[in-house]
Amino acid sequence: MTDDHRPYVLILFYSRHGATRAMAERLVAGVESCPGIAARLRTVPPVSATCEAVDPEIPEAGAVYASLDDLRHCAGLAIGSPTRFGNMAAPLKYFIDGTSELWLGGALVDKPATAFTSTSSLHGGQETTLVSMLLPLLHHGMVYAGLPYSEVELMETAAGGTPYGASHVAGKRSDRPLDEHERHLAFAQGKRLARLALALEASRREAK
Repeated sequence: MTDDHRPYVLILFYSRHGATRAMAERLVAGVESCPGIAARLRTVPPVSATCEAVDPEIPEAGAVYASLDDLRHCAGLAIGSPTRFGNMAAPLKYFIDGTSELWLGGALVDKPATAFTSTSSLHGGQETTLVSMLLPLLHHGMVYAGLPYSEVELMETAAGGTPYGASHVAGKRSDRPLDEHERHLAFAQGKRLARLALALEASRREAK
């Protein structure tokens, strides 16, 4: 729950050059377009092969680092990552690998979830990256929600956009901004997740 007692959707992402962060912000806008629910934007720290390296607990700029409690109390979850050889980036996987405590307690069971990604090239592993993020969500018992083809931009896009989740083609220099189709699909994904989170939250309360 948020400080004002509204349920919230956790938008959890890792971004190296800013494209995945830009997508996360569009999902936030989609969530917050639905009354009665809030968005909570969080990131994860990079991982280092140098054991002596210690990152600050609060990043110098941007979203703060996620905690297990951010996950534990969310009504819905969206996770985003750039692709790394067709898989999610190591910092996001490292964080997810540390959620066994939540898995053991069933904290995320029956909550809706989705994923989003950005790649340098059009065929750079977008769908496999999204599936790689889907797998741990299913193990947590979450209800996965992609993008339905009722979003006509899925048929019109010449860049990012998949039924598995929103995506973006950042270009070989990772400097291509989100186009209108990509912006719409990320917004629609956040909005859909918010609607499902509200519905499933109400269902869970009734079941208690």
